[in-house]
Order: sequence, then C-alpha cells, then structure tokens
Amino acid sequence: MVEETDILENPAVRAYLIRMVGEEGLTLLENFDRTIEKTDEELAEETEINLNSVRNTLYTLYGKRLAQYRREKNQETGWLTYKWKLRLDNLNDALTDDMEDALEKLSSRERYEDENDFYICNNCGIVYTFNDALALEFNCRCGTHMEHYDNELLLNVLKKRVAAMKTTLGKV
Repeated sequence: MVEETDILENPAVRAYLIRMVGEEGLTLLENFDRTIEKTDEELAEETEINLNSVRNTLYTLYGKRLAQYRREKNQETGWLTYKWKLRLDNLNDALTDDMEDALEKLSSRERYEDENDFYICNNCGIVYTFNDALALEFNCRCGTHMEHYDNELLLNVLKKRVAAMKTTLGKV
C-alpha cells in the first residue's frame, strides 16, 4: 500500500494521521527521529508541544501499533521512565484495519438502504422506514403526511464506495 521511505510525505498518509492525532501529532511525528528512543518529556521539549498532547499522541499511536515503549525503572527513586520509538513500518496494517472497519460499516449501511423502503416528512425532514411509517399511519409526529423517499442516489454512492474499498483491499 504505502512505501516506508518518506512515508510522511504521502498526502493520503498525512490525512490519515491528521484525523488520528491532529496537526500537533503530525508535527510530533515529523520531528521524531525514527532511529532512536525518546521520552515523552524529551519530545515535548524538542517540539515545544504540550506534554499532555505528546502523551495523547503517543498513546493513540501505541493503540494502532505505530509506536512502542520500553520502561526503565530508576533504582534509586523507583520512578518509571518510558522510552518511545515509532513503528511506522506497521502503518499499512493500521490503514488496512481501519479500512476494513469502515468497509464493514459502509456495507452494513448499504444493506440497510437496500433492504428498506423509506418515507419522509417534508415538513421536518425526518426519514422513516416503511414499518415505522406504517405504525404512524404515514403521518409524521408533527402531523404532516409522509411521502415516499427515493434513496436510489445514496444507495448507488454506497455501492460504488463499497466496491472501491473492496478493490483497494483486494477483496474482489
């Protein structure tokens, strides 16, 4: 999917990371030497990013297996120090996992749109399934009579998006 060399230069990867960790998190990643371990305090000092933001970014990345840490215990004080290292070599796996989650949600929504007939209240804009509209005798709670709602455009867009994602993931 994505080559590791200059991975942070890829616009799609940048957009993905910004959604995940925000602009500050991306700045942290750009200034994090991937070859050495650093503490969160060192990273905060070097990047001038708030320590809590650095920690939130690192924990988010850790949750996606894009960062790892090693604990060191100071024998005199008993304090633990966490040394962090980036694992952007796992980025393709993280992207694939997130795409598969999104594909599952979109496929579910596609099935819902395909298997249901809809009615809409043109007064308040609420869309009801056929069963819900029938239970209300095709009169919205606001008192307006419902009309059939054609979801064909939405359904077509969902089908195209699902197909494109399946192609990208090699599931076709």
